[in-house]
Parts: sequence; structure tokens; C-alpha cells
Amino acid sequence: MSQADSIHTLSLKGIHDGVHTGKFSVMEATDAYLDRIERFNPELNAYITVTRESAQAQAVDIDNRIRKGELTGAMAGVPYALKDLFCSEGVRTTCASNMLSNFISPYDAHVAEKLKAAGGVLLGKNNMDEFAMGSSNETSAFGNVRNPWDTTKVPGGSSGGGAATIAARLAPMTLGTDTGGSIRQPASFCNITGIKPTYGRISRYGMIAFASSLDQCGPMAPSAEDCAITLNVIAGLDSRDSTSVDLPVPDYTANLNDSIEGLRIGLPKEFFAEGLDVQVGAVIDRAIKQFQAKGAIIKEVTLPNSHLAVPVYYVVAPAECSSNLSRFDGVRFGHRCENPKDLLDLYERSRWEGFGDEVKRRIMIGTYALSAGYYDAYYLKAQQVRRLIKQDFEAAFKDVDVIMGPSCPTTAFGIGAKKDDPIAMYLEDLYTIPVSLAGLPGMTFPIGFATDGLPVGMQLVGNYFEEARMLNIAHQYQQWTDWHTQVPAQFA
Repeated sequence: MSQADSIHTLSLKGIHDGVHTGKFSVMEATDAYLDRIERFNPELNAYITVTRESAQAQAVDIDNRIRKGELTGAMAGVPYALKDLFCSEGVRTTCASNMLSNFISPYDAHVAEKLKAAGGVLLGKNNMDEFAMGSSNETSAFGNVRNPWDTTKVPGGSSGGGAATIAARLAPMTLGTDTGGSIRQPASFCNITGIKPTYGRISRYGMIAFASSLDQCGPMAPSAEDCAITLNVIAGLDSRDSTSVDLPVPDYTANLNDSIEGLRIGLPKEFFAEGLDVQVGAVIDRAIKQFQAKGAIIKEVTLPNSHLAVPVYYVVAPAECSSNLSRFDGVRFGHRCENPKDLLDLYERSRWEGFGDEVKRRIMIGTYALSAGYYDAYYLKAQQVRRLIKQDFEAAFKDVDVIMGPSCPTTAFGIGAKKDDPIAMYLEDLYTIPVSLAGLPGMTFPIGFATDGLPVGMQLVGNYFEEARMLNIAHQYQQWTDWHTQVPAQFA
């Protein structure tokens, strides 16, 4: 096997070290991934846009800068992908929607800017649920993504293209977004590691919004260490985002090797009740016993209002989506219908042609919830219950250091199995939504496979801005086990 044939098996650190010690060039690393994308993407549909020419041009420039000693950071020379809702200067940014199918962004999102400055190489833009609305990656205007572990199954959503990309090693790292579980649920379905940081930890500037009080960017990669390296680059204050938090950014890699002995782990009794698939529960129980064997202390906690999280989310998120998507009207940018009779016809037909069914459904729900006479009954009430959900977590964290449990009630389901049943689809995010509503950091890491041969991920929830502790816990687990290194046979 040549060096190029094995580059996709390396971690971010492995690629960085290989480039900086002269084992291979940035161009060789970039071409290795571009060749894999060309070979495997037709089967998986994980990328909407592949930026081959610009990636190769970037690779030449970064090779030169590394040789001159101008770039030495942990991301210098490392290829990566982006979910297709991060604006990238000169690159098509579609949100997987006909509304933006030809939109070329004139500027970079904050996180794209940071990765570019750090010497990363953009390989392309990942497929996703349209405007990040979905839990299966079946609402994309560019076709559904297939799960590399079983191509008859969904990869999860909305960051399903990113999860499939990492699972099949079509990039060593990608950035996704998580509104109600859109990093954590696909990470569980595809056997990868993904983290949603505390709301406000990473700037949302240049990230096309779905629900502004919930959306948060986060890395998806094979390991916790890879996610920590990425967070070091992208986390921190950005004055262009009013929700960006002005707090010091720790070195997320500094404490990865700390012992977890004495760690107090809370298990929410509500997450282990009816609704959790028996197969998934068995894998979760085994992983918890491994933590216990390493000296962690297991405690039961309660989140009594968590059963209200799904209905609260599906009032709050659609309301915010209704507001955010009002800008796509066929006038300023986005899809415009042909030969409108008048302004009303322009609005109606542009939106009807530009948006898919799920986006239309959520806009309608949100507009209704915000309308006169219903705002107090729905939106205001939902925000009040959201506060109760947040308080439940605050109470639990008085007794434990972290919370653990399932990311999803099941393993990956079949393509088309829930597409026509919105309620069943919404319940896929049963365990992830409460964390998002509270603004807490959450992550998923691989812990094994169910008896159906499909991956299972563990959800880890930390207190506010305690991403470093969560990454340490996941990293320690990944030192004892090799689940995170396993790749579907046909993509090895």
C-alpha cells in the first residue's frame, strides 16, 4: 500500500505530522481525499459541491507556506469539508434547497474564515436536510444521503452528509450544525464523534440560520481528539455575532489524558424508559459499566420536564424559522419564479417552487404560532416550559459532573421508512432536543454495534462551557476501545 492509499486512515494529528515531517505533501493528502470522493460519493451522495480546483490551488499555496515556516498550527495542511449552509467565498452555498441552488457566497462564514487562516484545505460542501430541517437527510433538494454502514439506511440529519463523509473517510473532519440534535443523531447512526458546543461558544456569522436561539456549529470527526483540535481553531468571540460569548477559549487538547476516576455520571431515568430500543439500551448499558470499571461513579438523575421538549421545540424552532426564512422572497436573492403577474404572485410562486415540503410545513407552523391571538398560547408558553427544562438540568448538575444516555432511541432506520410520518421523524430527536433547548453542550461518540450490525452512539451532556471535560471523557473511552476506528468494509 502506498502512502497516498493510507492517508484517509490518519487522524488530524497524523495528517498534520505527515505533512510537516515531509512524509507526504498537502497536495498528496488533498488528492487522496478528492480521489476517494470521486470514487465513493456517487453511491453515498454525501457532497453537493466538490471544490477540486480550488482545493488543489489551496494545497499548492499551503505547501509553499509550510516550507517557508509560515504555517505551523494543528490544522495547517489538513483537508476538511463544510455543511452546505456555511457561506464560503466564491463557492456555491445551497442549504440543500432549490431556493439557493445557484447562490455563490461573496464572503466566508466566521468558521470558514478561521479554518482557511489556519491552513486547512476545503474539499467541498456536504449534503444536508433542506435548511437543516429534518432528521434523516431525506429533505435535500439534491437527493437523500445514504448511510455507509448500510446504504439502504438513512445517515441521520440534518448533518447527514457530514456524518456519511466522516464514516466513509471522505474527509478527516467536517463542520456540521446542531439545532435539535443534528450533529449528535447522525454521529450515532454513522459511528463517528460529533460535538455541539455550548450555545454562543462558536460564532454563527455566515451560517445560514434555521432557528437562531438554537443553532450551533460543531465539528464531526472520527475521534474526540480530532474534535478538540478543531474546536481550538474555531471557538471564541466574534464581534459580528451578537450571540457570541466573550469567554476565554481553553486548549481543548490539554486535558484529554486526565483520569476519569471519581467522575460523577448522571443517568436520566427518563432516557432509559419506554421508547428506547432494547438493542440500543444493551449497548449503552455495556458502555456505562466500562466507565464504572474505570472508577466513575454512576448516579440516577431526573429531568422531569424532558417529555415536553419535543412539543416545545416544534413550536420554538418553526417560529424562528418562519422569521429567518422570510428573507427568501424572490426579490433580493434566492430563487425567483418566471414571469410573475404581480408582487403577490412573485412571492407565492417563488416560495412554492423554492422550498420543499418540510420547510413549507415548518414555516406554516411557525407563522401560525406567532400570529396575533396565538403568540401567548403557543410561543410564549413554549418559552416558559423551555425555562423549566433548563432548570431541570441545572438541578441535575448540582449532583453530577456530566450526564450520559442514548443519543437516539433506535439505530439508523430505512430510507423512506418515516418520510411520510412527520411525528415519527420528530421523535427521533427525543433525547437530543432537551440539551439544545437548555443551550448546553452535548456530544456523541461511538460505543459499539447493535445486534442488527448498525452503530450506536452515547450522548454525553456537560455543564455550560465544559466542552474540555466532555472531550476528555470521550477521549478516555476511545483509549480503552476501538469502536471509533471502525470503518464500513467497502470504504476501508
